[in-house]
Amino acid sequence: MKTPEPQTLSTPTVTVWAPAAGSVEVEFSLDGGPSSTLPMERQDAGWWAWQAPAQAAPVGPETPVGDGGTTSYPVLDYGFRIDGGDLTPDPRSAHQPEGVHGRSRWFDTSRHPWQDATWAGPQHGAGVLGAVVYELHVGTFTTEGTLDSARARLPHLVELGVDVVELMPLAAWPGRWNWGYDGVGPWAVDEVYGGPAALQRFVDECHRLGLGVCLDVVYNHLGPVGNYLSRFGPYFSDTHPTPWGAGFNLDGPDSGAVRRWMIDNALRWFDDFHVDALRLDAVHELRDDSRTHVLVQLADEVAALGHRLGRPLHLVAESDLNDPVMVTPTSDGGRGMDAQWDDDVHHALHVTLTGETQGYYADFAGHTRALPDGGPLAVLAKTLTRGFLHDGTWSTFRNREWGAPVQRDKVDARRFVAYLQTHDQVGNRAVGERISALVDPSQQGIGAALYLTSAFTPMIFMGEEWAATTPFQFFTDFEEPELAKAVTEGRRREFESHGWAAHDVPDPQAEATYRRSQLRWDEVGEGDHRRMLAWYRDLIALRRREPSLDDGRLDLVEADFDEQARWLVVRRGPLRIVANFADVAGAVPLDAAPVEVVLAWDPAATSLDGSLVHLPARTAVVVRVG
Repeated sequence: MKTPEPQTLSTPTVTVWAPAAGSVEVEFSLDGGPSSTLPMERQDAGWWAWQAPAQAAPVGPETPVGDGGTTSYPVLDYGFRIDGGDLTPDPRSAHQPEGVHGRSRWFDTSRHPWQDATWAGPQHGAGVLGAVVYELHVGTFTTEGTLDSARARLPHLVELGVDVVELMPLAAWPGRWNWGYDGVGPWAVDEVYGGPAALQRFVDECHRLGLGVCLDVVYNHLGPVGNYLSRFGPYFSDTHPTPWGAGFNLDGPDSGAVRRWMIDNALRWFDDFHVDALRLDAVHELRDDSRTHVLVQLADEVAALGHRLGRPLHLVAESDLNDPVMVTPTSDGGRGMDAQWDDDVHHALHVTLTGETQGYYADFAGHTRALPDGGPLAVLAKTLTRGFLHDGTWSTFRNREWGAPVQRDKVDARRFVAYLQTHDQVGNRAVGERISALVDPSQQGIGAALYLTSAFTPMIFMGEEWAATTPFQFFTDFEEPELAKAVTEGRRREFESHGWAAHDVPDPQAEATYRRSQLRWDEVGEGDHRRMLAWYRDLIALRRREPSLDDGRLDLVEADFDEQARWLVVRRGPLRIVANFADVAGAVPLDAAPVEVVLAWDPAATSLDGSLVHLPARTAVVVRVG
């Protein structure tokens, strides 16, 4: 055997932005050895740099050398001391194996042996719009709660017909479990999930199986524990307060470097981790009075990167504004997001199915200033054909007019993401119960039929497809006693005001709350779970094979309904999605005589009679006319 030839490897250059610092030191160790402290060199524009020693070659998976041998590299752990202060993690750290308070670990993203060279994006290059998206929380998707264990379950999603897997936030957070929105290391992948190498393996396997990956990122705030950014510079500003405190400094002095920290973070997920889309949390809290809004800058830079990489890259916004300007191209004066979540569709479906009308659900029952002449079916019909209920109408919850209309013949409806459940809409309930705990299976089947055949981009929340019995509850693992107590008591006070007894509200800090939320995969093949799964598979398959269901033109979608008889018909090309919400069987009239039943929840009890469809109580059917 030939002796492997030595490789020439560049050593890491560690940099950090600290514009007001008089000195910055790096404290580091190799392979867990003794720590050393060295000064960093001041650079231009507030940056500091340090060249690691020659033996600290890039860290990553074992790398082939010569004839089949491998070599590994020393582990470089490091942190910064600003003006002699406490050791602080790197604001751009990719790996925090010691937790959010510990040292950062150098991670060379280029060492992963990617196998997706021919990957052109989800839907064979068509991208996220119109794709079937599947939202999951890594920690509760499997009992093990890691990216590697989630990777083993991907064949289930392929069989279901999913196109894109959406991961709730992975950014390093304090404690052992969290939803991810308390992250304080936005550049890192939390060690509990397996760290950054595990995400690369997960994405590579998704692409091998034909699945795209969307990563949920949080740029509107950081969590309450382990946020050290202010030690380095003016990352935050009191000019634009948010529900979580001071907002990011996007338009004040030194905001250029803060914007770069945010945008560079987004670009690296696409470039170094090969993700296909980012879901941006609560973008309405990104307050920016600059000439070019940070979302516009981000959209333009992502588009340029996609052109360079030769595959579609997408940005999906969570926006509370109900304004299509969010998904209008930047060239037309919009924010340039490719898609946005549409809570109005969820609210309309939820109210119609459950009858709940508290809080922001009130307007969705109809007979309000938002829709004075109609009830819940009129609201549902409007959202399915117009995109929003609140499109300039009065919002009782907000006590003001809200939203802007969607131009049905100009805005592609696939830019709106529709769903029956999300982590928010389930987890922010007092006990985290799913729609399957609130309605009969056939009623959930109605909801699924309406959004999976809609003109929007549909998104399934993990476990929904088999009507999982496990809840998805709010959980945290803060180690600070005062904060832990405040979270528990605050959660219980919130729901006591809505009539819940404090002892009935799960303690977010209890491990049992987290464990209770983990999916039970043994349910999938059982009874009603198996039937629900088959219904979702059949609906997705129908969506894929029927061209009219992939058409995003809202001006081609119409709906008929009867509030008294409680039926609704959505017209999509030659298909009619017929829903009987009543507690009794009924005959629903169509605009044309149906020629066949395409898909029915209860085929044996569904029949056609001229232009009438007879179907059982609380069920849905898809028929073809013409």
